[in-house]
Amino acid sequence: MTVLGKIHIRKEDISEDFIRASGPGGQNVNKVSTAVQLRFNLAGNETLPEDVKSRAARIAGSRLTQYGEIILQADRYRTRERNREDALERLLELLRKATEKPKPRKATKPTLGAKKRRLDAKKQRGQIKKMRGRGARYDD
Repeated sequence: MTVLGKIHIRKEDISEDFIRASGPGGQNVNKVSTAVQLRFNLAGNETLPEDVKSRAARIAGSRLTQYGEIILQADRYRTRERNREDALERLLELLRKATEKPKPRKATKPTLGAKKRRLDAKKQRGQIKKMRGRGARYDD
């Protein structure tokens, strides 16, 4: 299965379990296992580069198990086929996001105007504090 360009995943790294779903379907929901729980073995995958794996793990967040599997549950639709397609598409989308390299941050210096505004604001704040507490005190 192609994720993006030359990057692909093997079908052996994906397993599916069908479970009972919540949501639309009436009584059918209580009888038929239409929801899909898709498991992708990220840790055992040999086709994805290491940098893509680490970004995928970060993107997956709580969907990543301690054993290195990404678990996606799909129960939006009333049929197994559409839920399977939905779960697979969500996995591929997650992996596509992981292939995008983050743009490196460039260090910048504050502009002269920004420095001046900051110092002016500090002076103004200091003046406000300086004016506090001045004046006559009345004791009874």
